[in-house]
This record gives sequence, structure tokens and C-alpha cells, in this order.
Amino acid sequence: MPRKGSPRSTLVLTGKQVQGLITMKEAIRVVECAFRDKGEGKVQMPPKLYVTLDEFGGDFRVMPTYLLSSHAAGVKIVNVHPNNPTKYGLPTVMATIVLLEPETGYPMCVMDGTWLTAIRTGAGSGVATKYLAKAGPISIAMIGAGVQARAQLMALAQVRPILSVRVYDIVPQAAERFVESMRRIVKGKLTNVSSVDEATQEADVIVTATPAREPVLFSRHVRPGVHINAIGADAPGKQEVETEIVRRAKVVVDDMEQAGHSGEVQTCLREGLLTRGDIYAELGDIVAGKKKGRESDDEITIFDSTGLAIQDVSTALAVYKNATRRHVGTRVSML
Repeated sequence: MPRKGSPRSTLVLTGKQVQGLITMKEAIRVVECAFRDKGEGKVQMPPKLYVTLDEFGGDFRVMPTYLLSSHAAGVKIVNVHPNNPTKYGLPTVMATIVLLEPETGYPMCVMDGTWLTAIRTGAGSGVATKYLAKAGPISIAMIGAGVQARAQLMALAQVRPILSVRVYDIVPQAAERFVESMRRIVKGKLTNVSSVDEATQEADVIVTATPAREPVLFSRHVRPGVHINAIGADAPGKQEVETEIVRRAKVVVDDMEQAGHSGEVQTCLREGLLTRGDIYAELGDIVAGKKKGRESDDEITIFDSTGLAIQDVSTALAVYKNATRRHVGTRVSML
């Protein structure tokens, strides 16, 4: 707790600095604790707010939260502009996170959240895979080979031994680059393939990490016992997974409210193929022990990830603490 009248400064961290201040292993631990807190009702987290910028083909989202157990308070602002890489040479997704002193509201830290967005999303899937995938070594199908796919595979490598990874992307060169870049990080055989059918042939875990607005994964691709991390549907109108798969599966969402309007389940709910009562659980309920995770080797499970502020702010607090201990970053006065 800050002392009355003590001088205040704000730590500023660049994206490059943030990347050196947290590992995937640490991110998974922190995110798992955040989901447990959510399951136990120890967080405040209003629904993600979307602001559309239609004339520019993008949007930005505002995501505030407070986690009572860790006293982590803050907000993330994150954009999605698909034209950025080709038109402006900027990432599609960029983010800024502001951490606040809960006691005073003073901004403790302002950090780039672009890499943190990827790593905390991967960490969320790591937690979901820990509780929902079959035990033992796994074969993985990656559908989509962008930045988020890298974080996803890094997280899976922390929670299960990996036998093989088959990677498909609509841009073949992207899959090739992905395979080469991940060979240094992931044990097991990595192969880029030419179709979703080929990618999913032997998969125990399927990751969909695309910007799709219509299904890329179909029921024929999903055999009994598969766990799916559905990552790409994080805004209204997005869909990666055929509705028949959702109807076949035990569905776990990160947040019921967000998933209902922007997650993979939004299409099934809108078309009346599912009700909210058909959704098995929030991930936090499983982590907190209120509901069981995987209950048989044959059931199909889906983790519908929309991305939560609790993931951002809890991970950002870990980064801030590491930066403070290591004397990384620049301090400025905001007053």
C-alpha cells in the first residue's frame, strides 16, 4: 500500500521489454489463478465494450477488471484492424494495458499489450487443455499459422507432451514459416499440410486461430475424444467451427456473457440450435472445482475463448512485478 503523500511515478514498458518479462509457464499459472478467482466470484469484470470504426475497416475493444485476491486493477484497450499489415505495416492487433493502484486509482504502469494479448490467450487455452483434453501425449492440428497460433502451441507444450503437430493455413507460406520457427520451441514432429482434412487426421487437440466468418472446421474433421480450442471467434459475426460440432460437444466458455454475443457459440444461440442452458460451464467453474472437466475419453470438448480482461490484467501485474524487481522500463510522473 502506498504511503500517504509519497511521490508517484508510472512505469512505462515497451513491447520488447514486456516479451522479456514473462514466460508462458508463468502466464499459465497466473491465468489459471485468475480463472479460479472468477469461478469463486472474486472478480469484477464488465462485458467487453466494442467500438466499431467501419470507415477504416477495424474496431477497438475496452476491457476493465479488478481481481480481489491479487488486487490487480486495470484496463486494456485493444484494436483489430485486418488491413494494417498490408496497408500500414502495422500488426492487425495492437493493445495497451494500464494498471492502477486499487487504493488510489493512480496509473502504476502503462505497457504495450500486443504480445501480452497473444501470450495470455495462449495461456487460457493451456489451462483449458489441462482440464479438458485427454491425459497423456497428444497430436495437434493447428488451423491458422499466425502470431496467435504460435502462442497457442507454446502453451500446449507446457501442459501436455506433444507427439506431432500438423499445421494448415490458407497461405501455405505462413504454415511453412510457422513450422520452421516452432521447431526450436516444441518437441515432436512438425509438418505443414495442404488441407484441414490432412491436419486433423490423427488430432487429439485441434486449435482454430483464424479471422474466419464462416466455418473452417467441420464435423467430419472431429473424431470422438478430441478437444478443440476455438480461438478466432472473438467478435460478433465471427465463426470458425461448424454448428454441428458445437451441438455434438461439451462446450466450455471463458465467459457466458461475452461468448453469447461474440464467441463461437453465438451462431448456435442466434439460430436457436443451443440455449445458454446447453453450455456446460465457464472455465472458471471447472478450475474452481465446481464442475468436472473431461469425464470420458470419447467425449468431444470445446473451449470457446473470447479473451477476458482478467487474463490481461493478471498477466500484466506479473509483468509489472518482474519489471520492478529487475529495474526494467522508464518511470515518468503523470501528474
